[in-house]
Amino acid sequence: MGQVFSLCNQKGGVGKTTTAVNLAAALGMCGKKVLVVDVDPQGNATSGLGLNKSEIGAGAYELLSGEIEVSEVVVPTCVTNVFLIPSNSHLAGAEIELIQHDSREYILRSVLERVCGEYDFILVDCPPSLGLLTLNALVASDQMIIPLQCEYYALEGLGQLIQTYQLVRDKLNPKLQISGVILTMADFRTNLTQQVIEDVRNHFQDKVFKTVIPRSVKISEAPSFGKPIALYDPHSRGAKCYEEIAREFLSRFSAAGSGLRQDTESEIASAPRALPHGRSGS
Repeated sequence: MGQVFSLCNQKGGVGKTTTAVNLAAALGMCGKKVLVVDVDPQGNATSGLGLNKSEIGAGAYELLSGEIEVSEVVVPTCVTNVFLIPSNSHLAGAEIELIQHDSREYILRSVLERVCGEYDFILVDCPPSLGLLTLNALVASDQMIIPLQCEYYALEGLGQLIQTYQLVRDKLNPKLQISGVILTMADFRTNLTQQVIEDVRNHFQDKVFKTVIPRSVKISEAPSFGKPIALYDPHSRGAKCYEEIAREFLSRFSAAGSGLRQDTESEIASAPRALPHGRSGS
């Protein structure tokens, strides 16, 4: 039965959707069958996997609203083995409408339970907020992965994310684990990037993926062509890094989550909210 992973960080611009799209593509190219679930109203994962948002009929909104069956909304993408539940503009009003639903936190879980056995991995791209859509994703998930940018305020606001995680785990989904941190947008020319990487590794320890995703013009360009980096420029440094991330991901999670530690939240709760003042890049 496929594991469900939420890629979650309420801060925008941290490489969350970029990581969801490119990790899914790399896993697909490794022969794994992957479903990407785009529950971000911006729909960037949808366009990043080659679909035109303006031409999408039914999507995640109609699915969450109970208007359509999951089998009717899953579509193939530009990557072999990678499938998508797309987002469309209707999803923007979903949080207001779903709040009236009696089991509003469990809607996505009930949907994904119907197809979980058909995929090796399901990756949910969350919106940059901690609202009802993100809550649905976390309740539906086995694991949470946090993309974290290598910048000064990388850890700022993480406490709120951890509080939400603990609330979900205590009240709604006791199996949920924070199982990975992926460092993104690294500029290795600066001292600050090295300091951020060091601080994050000190606090998150083995939860941090060894591979760090660099800042890359090619990675930034790829979504505008509706392609993951593995198709847009397969020989680029960014493509190689996401390939390495996929290998790490498989080594961590292919054996049904074996080896995952259970004491994650105490580690993460102790992380600083930002780097100490006075540090600067060069």
